[in-house]
Amino acid sequence: MPKPKRKVNYPPAKTATKRAPAPTPDPNIIRPNLATINLTAGAGRAGFSVGDRVRIEASGTYSGEIAVIERLSAGVIPSALVRTDGGGTRQVRTIDLVPAPTGTPAAESTAAESEPAAAPARPEGPPAHSETPPPE
Repeated sequence: MPKPKRKVNYPPAKTATKRAPAPTPDPNIIRPNLATINLTAGAGRAGFSVGDRVRIEASGTYSGEIAVIERLSAGVIPSALVRTDGGGTRQVRTIDLVPAPTGTPAAESTAAESEPAAAPARPEGPPAHSETPPPE
């Protein structure tokens, strides 16, 4: 007589040992490297024209410095090309510019340079060594 067939033994299915799903992260986490978008920047700031003196209030290069507007660009976000008193240039959104105060030291120095300088007064006292003494 033939031998009886052996019963086939299948291993347990891998889906039967599935673990619980991992907890989902909190959706209120704020990433430190995430860029924020100022939605009011599209409106810009009106009242600027080429040649105006402004202060840069944006963060980054030349922040807080006084500059002169060289070119205005109207677009989705209005911007201006400015040149700082130090000679550097930067493209800045107009919302990040404020009119410079009129009493800035840079403005006073340019006003002083435009006025003719008075001749320096000759100091009182004995003549310098390069001068010849008066004849007796």
